[in-house]
This record gives sequence, structure tokens and C-alpha cells, in this order.
Amino acid sequence: MSGIGFERLGSDGTARRGRLDTAHGSVATPAFMPVGTAATVKAMAPEAVRETGAEIVLANTYHLMLQPTAERIAGLGGLHEFMNWQSPILTDSGGFQVMSLAKLRQLDESGVRFRSHLDGSSHELTPERAIEIQALLGSDISMVLDECTSYPASEDDAAKSMRLSLRWAERCLAVSRPPPGQGLFGIVQGSTYGELRAESAAGLIDLGFDGYAIGGLAVGEGQTEMFRVLDVSLPQLPAERPRYLMGVGKPADIVGAVGRGIDMFDCVLPTRSGRTGQAFTAGGALNIRNARHREDPRPLEDGCPCAACRSYARAYLHHLFRAKEMLGPMLLTTHNLTYYQRLMAELRAAIEVGRFAEFAADFADRQAAGDIEPL
Repeated sequence: MSGIGFERLGSDGTARRGRLDTAHGSVATPAFMPVGTAATVKAMAPEAVRETGAEIVLANTYHLMLQPTAERIAGLGGLHEFMNWQSPILTDSGGFQVMSLAKLRQLDESGVRFRSHLDGSSHELTPERAIEIQALLGSDISMVLDECTSYPASEDDAAKSMRLSLRWAERCLAVSRPPPGQGLFGIVQGSTYGELRAESAAGLIDLGFDGYAIGGLAVGEGQTEMFRVLDVSLPQLPAERPRYLMGVGKPADIVGAVGRGIDMFDCVLPTRSGRTGQAFTAGGALNIRNARHREDPRPLEDGCPCAACRSYARAYLHHLFRAKEMLGPMLLTTHNLTYYQRLMAELRAAIEVGRFAEFAADFADRQAAGDIEPL
């Protein structure tokens, strides 16, 4: 494969510090990718996303193939130009969205046929078409098409789903022709069954990908089970390639997964929470709608450099949400993405100096004390 570059710059136990090099720049890892599903991070201008410290964003094949279409984006110069984001972009292949959003799905060996959740129009997404769409978008990192196994699943159902995804991955690889600086990741499936996860990882490694994602987690299994699956899965993956945990997650999930060797994350949680009045802080998550904030002159978090904390009191943010003013979600989304990027920077710094365990313990203590309102 033409590939992307990945260099491990340090480690502390199984926690890793690295750098991902793509056609549109480098990404310090561990990294969190804000979710820009439809070529936009909701409630944020691209310039504001950059100011949070984000170096890479995620967009989605399923949504963009439906609207405005990959062909139209390609005709307008590609996704980077279209959304005014000249840094790296990872695109999910759309498999999860087809399963969770689309109507009247029919899945078989060839791919999946479905009706759009937008207008009911008929579409087909095959492994080959998923790669074609991502090439039209100009993604720095493309993902293979997979079936996101439902949870809970029997071992037999999980095995059938995983092996179908593995055959699809081989077809994706066969048609993928990324230019230098762009690459393709495989996705490890197998639900919560360790032997199936090992089989999936071995099959993907035999094929050879630029990076490896762990899919099918954060779908209801709980943190303890998720961490157990990571403990089984990650030792199977090559140390010299990046590892991406899809759809995760809460700050505590990220810290625990970094400690197990994950390099990349994405999740809608910080942006979705920002739009609904939940803010992440060093002392836990708080709900700015609560009456106790209506006369509070403090910022959301002391020392946070985001626009919300620099210039506005909790009382004002409380007012914005009560008054249903759009500035409220914009400011809380800015804060949450800044919080997540600060967390990633702190994790990288702790790994560099060999203090990850101390950082993780301190993080847990800070989350367990102070201004807490769990999600």
C-alpha cells in the first residue's frame, strides 16, 4: 500500500506516544478526532475546531454519499477544500450508519442495499463502492466496509458477521489505490469473544493494512467488558501500526484505552453534550441547565483557554440554554472539544515522561471529587 507514516516516539508500559504522518499533515498521538459527520463539526466553524487543538477530524461515507454525494464533492475539489479543513481527515466507511440509520436493509455477501433515512431513495453500498466514495472524497485515512455486529450477539452470529467483514476487507484492499500520504485501515470485529477477535486480527494482518481499528465496542457492553476485549485484542496487533478505537468515548474510557495501547479515538459525545448543556471538566461533567448555575460567576473550568471559559460565566451560559439561544451550544461545544484536546495533550506529556500511571490515578481522583454530575 502507498500508505501513511506512523512513528512510535515513546511508551510507558503499554501506553504509546507517536506521530501519524499523512498527505495533509501530521497528527500527534494519542489523538482524539472531533466528529464532522456531514463535512462539519456541529456548531463549530473549522477555524474554531483548529483552535481547540484538533489536528484531524472524522467525516462519514454514508452521510456524504447521500448528501451532497461524493461525486459532487470531488467536482468541487475534494472534501478538504469543500469543508475548508486542510488538515488530515479520516472517513468512516458507513457500515455502522447503514445498520443504525438506514431503512429496509438487505445485507448479503455482495454488500448492503438500503433506503435512505433522508428521503427513502434506494442505494447499494459494497466494499468496492465504499472505497470508491472515500477516494472521491480524498480521505487521508479510509476505512474498510464492515458489519458492526449487534450487541449482544451469540458466538455463532458474531463469527458469521466477523468473517463477512473479513471478506469485505479483502475486497476493499483489492481495489484500494491510495496515493502517497493516504491509507486504509482494517477493522477488527468479533463482538466480546476473544478467539473471534484474535481470528479477525490475524486475518487483517495477513492482508496488510496501514492501521487497525477496533470496532463493535461502546455499543452497550459497558466499560469493564470493553477493556477486557481490548486486553485480548491489542496484543494481537502489530506494534508498528496505529490503533484506532472507534466511537469512544467518555474521558475515563479514553484514559483506560490509552493505557492499553490505543492511539486514536472519535466520538460524538463532546459535541452532542455541548448542544444539550453538558460540559466536561477536570472535576467531572456538569449540566449547565441546573438552577445552581444561574447566579454562578465562575467559568466552566478555571485555567481552560477556550472562549467560553475566557469570557463567560456559568450564569450567562445557564441563561443562554434556558433562553434557547444558539450561542449556548456553540460555546459549550467549543469548551468540550478544548477539554478533550487538553486531555489528549496531558496524556501525551505523561507518557513522554514515564508518568502515565500517576496521571491516570490523579485523573480518577479529580473526576471523583468536586463539581460532579455524571452523565
